[in-house]
Amino acid sequence: MNFDSSLWEYFIHASWVVKCVMLLLAGASIFSWTYIFEQRKALNRVREQASGFDKRFWSGGDLSALYMESTKRNRDAVGTEALFQAGFKEFLRLRTESNISPETILASARRAMHVAELCEQERLETHMPFLATVGSSAPFVGIFGTVCGIMLTFRTLAHVQQATISMVAPGIAEALIATAMGLFAAIPAVVAYNRFTTDINRLFNRFDVFQEAFLNILFRQARAVTHE
Repeated sequence: MNFDSSLWEYFIHASWVVKCVMLLLAGASIFSWTYIFEQRKALNRVREQASGFDKRFWSGGDLSALYMESTKRNRDAVGTEALFQAGFKEFLRLRTESNISPETILASARRAMHVAELCEQERLETHMPFLATVGSSAPFVGIFGTVCGIMLTFRTLAHVQQATISMVAPGIAEALIATAMGLFAAIPAVVAYNRFTTDINRLFNRFDVFQEAFLNILFRQARAVTHE
């Protein structure tokens, strides 16, 4: 069991169970980092577009013109712009109908925006379950590989008359690498999951504030139409 103590040598001389665990954790780490970058990109995109749309919305311009401008863009609306399109589309549809109270129009617009918000939530949280799974299970998978590796090492030593440190150390070292890889995969996933959860919650708090302010504007316009 005397060999060069590099990571590659540890992997080559490890048992098949430890190798499977190492490969599994390496794959989980690669996918985690890929999803972390994708999630960060998606959140930045929503924040940037929401900030740009909020400036146009609160500039005091005509909402019908803003709606036409928003729907003519050759890209999918995200964030507050998606909520605005859903709510104002429902408002325009019901405003032309007679004998509909402002409260009914408001409730319908609220439901439309709630559906749009749920779609935004589903899209923004696409990779979150995977990050949560890796963060919670990777250390245990690594420990499983370590335990199996140590068990096989001691099982091999059972047939030796006199065990020495040089015989035991390599087997235990290669087994402990599985635990290290489990932590290497889990720590970034946990940190990213907590950060993204905070960012998503802030975004949806922002969406809720926008919805309430927008609904107040729609209610005033609906009342003005019914009193004409």
